[in-house]
Amino acid sequence: MKIILKKEVANLGEAGDVVEVKAGYAQNYLVPQGYAVMGTPSALKQHEETLRQRAHKEAKLVADAEALAAKLAAVPVKVSAKVTEAGKLFGSVGANAVVEALSAAGYEIEKRFVDVPEIKEPGEYEAKVKLYKGVFANLKVEVVPEA
Repeated sequence: MKIILKKEVANLGEAGDVVEVKAGYAQNYLVPQGYAVMGTPSALKQHEETLRQRAHKEAKLVADAEALAAKLAAVPVKVSAKVTEAGKLFGSVGANAVVEALSAAGYEIEKRFVDVPEIKEPGEYEAKVKLYKGVFANLKVEVVPEA
């Protein structure tokens, strides 16, 4: 019996997969628990259309994210921080400082999507920003002593 999974089921498939299972398993467990719907011809046709539309939207989102990644790679990110006489930073520069610098440049990125290496000294560093599934932007972050 064909079913369309609504949720991920261990050892069976992920949400959106069309799988073949025994009739009893589908009727007594998967469908009543809300894990799947019956794979009737009309449901399968509707599922195909949904997948086609989702693929189109997904392609547009990936293209937009790649365009933003190209723009972000060209943006100079300069962060100023207090420095000791020995040339070390008081504390460290983290994702918050990078997000604030990007915000000043006109790009609104959430802090949780910014991956910054441990920065304890002034200099140039590479940060990674996750824009979408599998689309990352590499930023050059320059840490300069505060005047």
